[in-house]
Amino acid sequence: MSELVTVTREGPLTIITINRPEASNALNADAQVAMDAAFGAFAADDEQWVAIVTGAGPKAFCAGHDLKQQAAGGELVSPPNGFGGLTGRKGLTKPVIAAVNGVAMGGGFELALACDIVVAAAHAAFALPEVRVGLAALGGGIQILPQVVGAKHAMGMLLTGRRVSAQEGHALGFINEATEGDVLEAARRWAELILGGSPMAVRATKEAVGRGLSTPYDQAFAEQWSYPAMQAMLASEDYVEGPRAFAEKRGPEWKGR
Repeated sequence: MSELVTVTREGPLTIITINRPEASNALNADAQVAMDAAFGAFAADDEQWVAIVTGAGPKAFCAGHDLKQQAAGGELVSPPNGFGGLTGRKGLTKPVIAAVNGVAMGGGFELALACDIVVAAAHAAFALPEVRVGLAALGGGIQILPQVVGAKHAMGMLLTGRRVSAQEGHALGFINEATEGDVLEAARRWAELILGGSPMAVRATKEAVGRGLSTPYDQAFAEQWSYPAMQAMLASEDYVEGPRAFAEKRGPEWKGR
C-alpha cells in the first residue's frame, strides 16, 4: 500500500487513514489511486466486515482534491469508484464509518457523506466550497446532501460554500455523533456495535436501504427478498445461528457466511 494511505486491520475491522497531513490530507493523483486500492481490498476481503476512514493528524480529515496539483497543470484524478475510491463505488454492502478528525472540505466532505455513519470531532468543520473556486461538487455532494438534510439546507451549503460546524452538522442530520473525545475511539465504538450483529444481516440491511432510497416503497418492499445480499443472508450459516443462539440464551458466533 502507498505511504500516502495507511491500512491497519484489527480483527474484522479495517482502518484506512489518509496520510498527507502536510497537505491537509488533500488527495493528489497518487493518493486517489491508493484510496481506491484500499477500499477495493476491503471490499474483496471476506474476513473484513467494517471499515473506518480517517485522516492523519488533528487538523484535517480531508481537504478534497489537491487543487495545487491541478493549478500546476497536473491531472485532476477521480477513480472509476469516485472520490477517494468510495463516493461512486457501487455494490459495497459492507459498512463504512467516517472518523472526521478535522476539516472535511469538498471531496473530503463528499467522502464522509458516502459513509454509512459519520463521527466527528467537536472542532471539525464541513463545507462544499467548489462554487468559490469555479467548480461544482461532482463527487456525490450534489446528489447525497439533499437526500440527507433536505433541499433547502443543502442549497444553503452548496450555493454559498459556507462552513458548517460539527454541532450544526449533527443538528442537520449528516453527523451521527460529535465528540469532545478521541474521534477514532468513538468510531471504534460504533464499529463494535455493528460487529455485534451478523455481517450477513448488516450487508443485507445496507443494500436494502440503498436501493430503497431510489425505489417506490411498494416495489422496494416486494423486491427486497431478491436482492443479492438479502439472498446471501437467507442462505447463510448466520441465519441459522442467530435464532439458535437466542433460544439457547448465549451470544451468537457469527461466521459471515
